[in-house]
Amino acid sequence: MSENSGRLKLHTLLGDYKNAMPLKNGQVTSSSVELSFADVKVPNTAFKRVVRDIEFDVAELAIATFLQAKAWDKKIALLPAVIVGGKAQHASIVYNKERGKLNPKDIVGRRVGIRASSQTTVMWVRGILKYDYGVDVDNVKWITFEDPHVPEYRDPPNCERAAPGKKIKTMLDEGELDAACLGGDDLNDPKFLPLIPEPVAAAREWCKREQTLPINHMLVVSQKLLRSNPDAVREVFRMISDAKKASGMPTGDGVDALKLGVEANRKGIEIAIKYATQQQLIPRSLTVDELFDDVTRALGK
Repeated sequence: MSENSGRLKLHTLLGDYKNAMPLKNGQVTSSSVELSFADVKVPNTAFKRVVRDIEFDVAELAIATFLQAKAWDKKIALLPAVIVGGKAQHASIVYNKERGKLNPKDIVGRRVGIRASSQTTVMWVRGILKYDYGVDVDNVKWITFEDPHVPEYRDPPNCERAAPGKKIKTMLDEGELDAACLGGDDLNDPKFLPLIPEPVAAAREWCKREQTLPINHMLVVSQKLLRSNPDAVREVFRMISDAKKASGMPTGDGVDALKLGVEANRKGIEIAIKYATQQQLIPRSLTVDELFDDVTRALGK
């Protein structure tokens, strides 16, 4: 955070998303604030820097990581702005069909690969499995590959770290894992089938019932910035809102995955807190209202 030609320069972590590009290409600007974007191609690789070093004035952050940061009093504050739209995660957990069919409850007592116990995708998947499919997720052996972003968090006893050098997709290929939470191109392997039957229809029903999409990444700012310059925080939120509009989102299907404002995001945050509490990702339950102060609560109204 520094002054630059009369504008406040803010060190910013934000990916190259459609709703962020109007900020990055100069389509949306400010007379008082300049966002100086860190050269980070995959933002989640810098999340430790967000919560451990408080390196950024403005950053995107996964909702599960923020809840842990809040619970352990990290000096960052949440803005009511979804940056990476949620998607129902029903298709994210898969098994290798060449090793026999699995249904959701079949993973109890078996080994399931996950990037990290505190990963937001994993939080949503475990919550869906528990509450919608009756899976005893506490008696699944979760095989992890990364440390948590918030160092105070410790993996529960039913987690085991994969051996150094092991890869989650390879382990699923070779039968060292019974199922795994995967993303991106790994989900396109024809050997891998969704553990949850008809995941698209199931996801649609979940979103209709819960009246929300699972939140992925939201916007945070340093508490230092919020306390020293609340007007700058309001301006950042205005820029994010204008960038969303400039990007043409949401599209004509009417589904808004990038909601702005506390009330618009309340249900999604409440479910995230419920899942995080049940999975002991946070040491105590939180309320939506305690995540915001007078400045941030008023944003988006």
